[in-house]
Amino acid sequence: MEPWCLVSVCISIMLFPVLSAFPVCFSRLTRSFAAAATFTTAIVTAASPAPAAAAPDTSSGWVKHPANPVVGDKKTGTCFDVSMLREDGLFKMWFSWRPKHSLAYTESKDGVKWSAPRIVLPPPKRTAWESNINRPGILKKDGVYHLWFTGQHKGRSAIGYATSPDGLNFTRHSEKPVLVAEQAWEKTTVMCPHVEWDAPSKLFRMWYSGGEQYEPNAIGYATSPDGVVWEKHPKNPVFAADKNNRWERHKVTAAQLLRHDGWWYMFYIGFEHDNLARIGMARSRDGVTNWERHAGNPIVSPGPKGTWDSLAVYKPFVIYTPEDKLWRLWYNGRPGALELIGLVTKHGEDLGFVPAPPTKPPAGNAVGGEKPAK
Repeated sequence: MEPWCLVSVCISIMLFPVLSAFPVCFSRLTRSFAAAATFTTAIVTAASPAPAAAAPDTSSGWVKHPANPVVGDKKTGTCFDVSMLREDGLFKMWFSWRPKHSLAYTESKDGVKWSAPRIVLPPPKRTAWESNINRPGILKKDGVYHLWFTGQHKGRSAIGYATSPDGLNFTRHSEKPVLVAEQAWEKTTVMCPHVEWDAPSKLFRMWYSGGEQYEPNAIGYATSPDGVVWEKHPKNPVFAADKNNRWERHKVTAAQLLRHDGWWYMFYIGFEHDNLARIGMARSRDGVTNWERHAGNPIVSPGPKGTWDSLAVYKPFVIYTPEDKLWRLWYNGRPGALELIGLVTKHGEDLGFVPAPPTKPPAGNAVGGEKPAK
């Protein structure tokens, strides 16, 4: 009971013998106490702040699928960081399977219900630099599946290369990585390759992440005529964190690029700190310079407490299907250490891109979450 209620009751009890002789006065006094109680309640209620509305976990027309997560469960363990193709009416996914230290493959007709995964690239016994295999980038050219992947060992990451006639049985082109950390900004790590073939220049174009082993810091760019020998851009990194934008002020990484409507669109992870990640979008005419960030960023954020992706969302991969004018974005999320793969969608061909205005330095700091294996 509230203190003012106790006071009202006590006073009423003490005055009852006197007031009982005066029924009218007692009635009026009782009503006065009741009115005072109501008034006090109103003041307390008005002074109490209303519960804060939950921050939206998507923006700009993106919607999380009700069947999420769509790939992985406690039985499979962590499934994360995908690369995809769409062929013959199928969505084909190559993903990182942490308990197996390998890359796995699964396929789906609708992007929601997926086949049982199968390992397609395990770590070999003869090379030490790739004792863990993850973070693939897949491309099909001239009937051949080209796969760039991240190999990890003893706190370092490098990028390897393999090819396959069917996307399931891969042959490595070298026992050595094709891209390694050698520039100051890359520190110990290059990972998360995304590669596109540029027919006019006859070059493979790679966007990759470099920096620290637990979440790299920025995104670099390189080109190659054969997928093996790469030339890094002289002004790397070509995309870095916006220190004045709180949600991505710490790091940016794990980009996917796609060409659409005369622009190169980048979907990427932005880190507020190492354990809080969201997904954003930017665009550039050449895929290297003059990047414009989307005004609606971040477009995907962690869900409410208790949901499967409540702590962080990572590594987007987007496919647009013109027949139903639907954008599908797969990503991995986590409520703790277990990462699984979910889906968000957006209707209509127009991505609704509005460049973000200049940002100002944010105020305050955020609190970290549980740190998963990386």
